Amino acid sequence: MEEKIPNKYQQALDSCLVDTDDECVRSGVAELLDKHVAENRNKEVYQTIFNCIDLTTLNSTDSEHSVADFTKRVNDFETNYPQFDNVAAICVYSNFAEVVRANLEVSSVNIAVCSANFPSSQAHLEVKCAETALAVADGADEVDIVLNLGYFRDSAYEELCDEISEIKTSAGKARLKVILETAALKSYENIRKASVLAMYSGADFIKTSTGKMFDGATVEAAYVMCQCIKDYYDKHGVMIGFKAAGGVRSTEDAVKYYTIVKEILGDKWLNNTYFRIGASSLANNLFKDITGQDIKPF
Repeated sequence: MEEKIPNKYQQALDSCLVDTDDECVRSGVAELLDKHVAENRNKEVYQTIFNCIDLTTLNSTDSEHSVADFTKRVNDFETNYPQFDNVAAICVYSNFAEVVRANLEVSSVNIAVCSANFPSSQAHLEVKCAETALAVADGADEVDIVLNLGYFRDSAYEELCDEISEIKTSAGKARLKVILETAALKSYENIRKASVLAMYSGADFIKTSTGKMFDGATVEAAYVMCQCIKDYYDKHGVMIGFKAAGGVRSTEDAVKYYTIVKEILGDKWLNNTYFRIGASSLANNLFKDITGQDIKPF
């Protein structure tokens, strides 16, 4: 009798034992935040979070001129406030990587692009790979893509993982952030599965949301994703980053995500190599709480 070869994708999913029961997730988040969030309401934490922001402009009205001006604000922040660490990255559509590269004067700030037919991820794979390769050639250090939700819905895990892996190859040395679009996944169990498949396929980060087509980040989604990252690290010794995005505007909200990362993953994740928040208005709100002044550098 021919021996049946186990499905490697199902094996990967089965090996992750993160609890996704609705009540367990909700109560776990509530207990964690009730116990620890207050201790992180301080200026030192705010400055760490500020340095973990992907300062983002993803508007249909973006232009070379507006993106250049956006980049100049980051340059000006470095000049005007040298006592503070700058944001982690400027995040733009892939066609603007070259504009940011031509105008960015701050070596500590990376260039991140949303690629692979963001935000729908509906395009031929060849187009997604070409867009990604062009953006990296234009200067992108990081690439944010959306997990193929159609493949996920159809349980076409091989196709889903192969697509991420091929885009990862096209990205070369650039770090790859895979957006799960957690609101579209609808259940904590699906968030667990999507997290595992993305990491299995070579994601350097897993990210909650696009902030475009569905609701944005939630602390419950972050809780499940960070549990999956911990499980993956415990099994493979590989640190995968976490990024919250979509609707994170207030300092209080940002502190909640910081607290979840700290308590589940530990202090070594609390830097912009492994923790990001994608936002626009958050940077100004944080800076106000850091300085005590109503200054809007961005």
